[in-house]
Amino acid sequence: MDPTKYIWLDGEMVPWEDANVHVLSHALHYGTGVFEGIRAYETNQGTAVFRLDEHMDRLVRSARAYDMDMAYSAADMSKATKELLSANELKSGYVRPIAFLELGAIGLNPTNARTRVAIISWYWGAYLGEDGVANGIRTKVSSWRRFSTDAFPNAKATGTYINSILAKMEAVKNGYDEAIMLNQDGRISEGSGENIFLVRDNKVYTPPISAGCLDGITRDSVMRLLQEDGYSVTEKTLSRSDLYYCDELFLTGTAAEVTPVREVDDRMVGIGRPGPVTKRAQELFHGTVDGSLGLHPEWLDHI
Repeated sequence: MDPTKYIWLDGEMVPWEDANVHVLSHALHYGTGVFEGIRAYETNQGTAVFRLDEHMDRLVRSARAYDMDMAYSAADMSKATKELLSANELKSGYVRPIAFLELGAIGLNPTNARTRVAIISWYWGAYLGEDGVANGIRTKVSSWRRFSTDAFPNAKATGTYINSILAKMEAVKNGYDEAIMLNQDGRISEGSGENIFLVRDNKVYTPPISAGCLDGITRDSVMRLLQEDGYSVTEKTLSRSDLYYCDELFLTGTAAEVTPVREVDDRMVGIGRPGPVTKRAQELFHGTVDGSLGLHPEWLDHI
């Protein structure tokens, strides 16, 4: 990661190297924080942030789910994000808003801990590599199961990602690019940090939110774009066997965007390279975020 000039911290532009927190921060010890991942793209009308307000709305909902007091509204943070990207002179990049509990409590009861809010931006290319985007990645079904939604709110919280980290580390150590996680019932949930789609007989399927996956904004975008393009897209409970029988498989997420999967558990997916539906999903998504297709201009918040 290359540092940028500033980090927005509690309402102020702070130099990158000065944006520090105390080692007794509650979030450091117990994972009490919520965050978002957002991308800004260079479009034919200048830099635009993709679905910025929806991301900030979800951040506020996540904070509410964990009973964290937020001093800033979603609108405040959307405004701050655009100011930060301008200050850092980023034409495109990744944005990480985070709200976390700092000093005031050290036990499990965080009542007196104060909430701090930061927004960080930097340049970030393809999360799973340019070759992965073009030719597909190798995946492994993880031995670690996705946390049950009965155990945690379905929110983007920092502490719950230790589950994803275990799955990701296991996959990489065994020579794969990414993990696919099953839920407690043995049904497909998602990747370690991405939603998952499979294609069979030209029909597109993705697990429902009840399977334990994040209610992804990129997921929603791709579903809508494919449906508007004439494809059948269905939320369906899926088994591990469906991974082996499908014609195409791809992952979606802010970081991953639309990344094809060419292999699962050493089994080739389809013909072993991105199929036509996956390629169309990539075309629709990238043509939307860069403005070239003119689809859903309301999703682009120009700076």
